[in-house]
Amino acid sequence: MREILSLEHVQLTDRPLIVCDIDEVVLEFLTPFRNFLRSSGHDLLARSFRLHGNIVLSADGLPVAESLVDDLLEEFFTLQDQWQTPATLAVETLESLAVEADLVFLTAMPPRHAVVRRSLLDHHRLHYPLLATEEPKGPVVKQLHDARDVPVVFIDDILRNLHSVRSHEPDCLLVNIMANAEFRAFAPEPGEGIAKAENWPDAARIIRQHFAR
Repeated sequence: MREILSLEHVQLTDRPLIVCDIDEVVLEFLTPFRNFLRSSGHDLLARSFRLHGNIVLSADGLPVAESLVDDLLEEFFTLQDQWQTPATLAVETLESLAVEADLVFLTAMPPRHAVVRRSLLDHHRLHYPLLATEEPKGPVVKQLHDARDVPVVFIDDILRNLHSVRSHEPDCLLVNIMANAEFRAFAPEPGEGIAKAENWPDAARIIRQHFAR
């Protein structure tokens, strides 16, 4: 059954809109997830840009079953507030951008974990509206922006999500950023039409250039 995503709590102004992913963008994900895995006799190896096949048993280095990967992710998100912290300069940069634009978080997460995530974000002064969905992100950004005559920006670490937004909101500035440098080395190049930010200050520079056009 297709989930119904409510946008009633998102109140936008006539300012530009920034829609931002969370895991590995605003919050560290891969580093704390690796630490979580190591606490339970597993490990995450940086040998390709994926989780499946790279999560192994610490004892013998053998990959765990795909079903166990899903179980480990579920447990991690249940306990995310005990492990995840903001990416470097994410809080400060978003606070600065929020002076100029509306910000909305759009996270690819089962909605059942949204309450814990909301608490975690609030703890770190990240009080912007949160949308949690496993549906494609393009239609959500389109519904949020709703053809308003202001710039719109989408920030994510996963190209699939960036491409989804581009197909539904062609005038959107797309920004690719990833917190973990070790795994970022295995990430595919974003390609033409997607700006690659090295860090949050670089992302802010790219966004402000777009706003100034």
